[in-house]
Amino acid sequence: MLKTQQILDIKRIRGDFPILSRNVNGKQLVYLDNSATTQKPKQVISAMTEYYENYNANVHRGIHKLSEEATLRFEEAHQKTADFINANGMEEIIFTKNATESLNLVAYSYGLHNLKEGDEIIISQMEHHSNFVPWQQIAKIKGAKLRFIEITNDGMLNTEHFESIISNKTRIVALTHCSNVLGTINPVEEIANIAHEHNALFLVDGAQSVPQMPVDVRKIDCDFLAFSGHKMLGPTGIGVLFGKKDILSDMKPFLYGGDMIREVRFDDTRFNDLPWKFEAGTPNIAEAIGLGAAVDYLNRIGMESVREYERELVRYAMDKLTGIEGIEIYGHETDSRGGVISFNLKGIHSHDVASLLNDDGIAIRGGHHCAMPLMSVLGINGSARASFYIYNKIEEIDKLMVSLERAKRFFE
Repeated sequence: MLKTQQILDIKRIRGDFPILSRNVNGKQLVYLDNSATTQKPKQVISAMTEYYENYNANVHRGIHKLSEEATLRFEEAHQKTADFINANGMEEIIFTKNATESLNLVAYSYGLHNLKEGDEIIISQMEHHSNFVPWQQIAKIKGAKLRFIEITNDGMLNTEHFESIISNKTRIVALTHCSNVLGTINPVEEIANIAHEHNALFLVDGAQSVPQMPVDVRKIDCDFLAFSGHKMLGPTGIGVLFGKKDILSDMKPFLYGGDMIREVRFDDTRFNDLPWKFEAGTPNIAEAIGLGAAVDYLNRIGMESVREYERELVRYAMDKLTGIEGIEIYGHETDSRGGVISFNLKGIHSHDVASLLNDDGIAIRGGHHCAMPLMSVLGINGSARASFYIYNKIEEIDKLMVSLERAKRFFE
């Protein structure tokens, strides 16, 4: 038994997730695709059901009882999220559809209006497409230059290369906190200091880090942080953008209409206060309430415990995987990686590996993981990926190993 498993009470935690009792192809489900999305505890499902059954109404628009209750819970979700990442109040928390929309909001609301020809944007070679393509396209529109921080042979960020390419022309540094392929946890506090020394803004893609470890935006001193609810036990359709209040106040809205309006005249419009200035139209109210319940759930466990348990799962899985002949694992092998392991079995396409594991009821990911530029750097066209979370157990990793050995024999 893993030592943290004695603290977390995995049996009780698993009992909160109805889907984990499901059988797939006659086998008990082993869900190891948590980097793509996590499963939802009954506490989150119940919170959303309660909204629809008891106080379904629009927010900020009515003075009747249902609207008041919905508004209270909606704003509570903002405050819970702010506290979760140690923001300076709910004014710095904008709800979006997902991390992708949050990243695009910064690209278009800030980048489109503040970048000019000759400016430079820095991202890394390990970025998810969501933190790659928006900056690529904004750079094309504005005539800016997009530069890439290289990675080392073992999948770490080359900070020396970063320091060699950042300059007084750099306006934005946008970096993943934790790679969804390599599991690399980047030194975001160090990167923030360097970026700010060059008067550049620093945006962190926290889609993989916020669910896995304590994240403190004031400690990092990032200017923006983007993440998704569905990767941290919350529902789909709700994402978060943290932004420093003074920066958000100066930015133009991304979308127009509905609740982001304070006053409309025939000749002009005044926008609402933060954070509503960036939340146009009827928001995802039920999803926001579900996110608030997910934050409550993770807080009860404690993010330090979440991180330590994932570290032990990865340590165990890495030890088992390295014993399989013909396997190639991508990224470094230290305890500092996140809860994800990408690998290939020699001579077997990652899609075939995922398909054969599915026959045994095991869900993993196969493909390029929305990181095609990184795949080209690694010299592969894709990989299999197992990713872990708080409801996984070592017995499931053992099942993964048995199934991988079966896949090898099948292709041999």
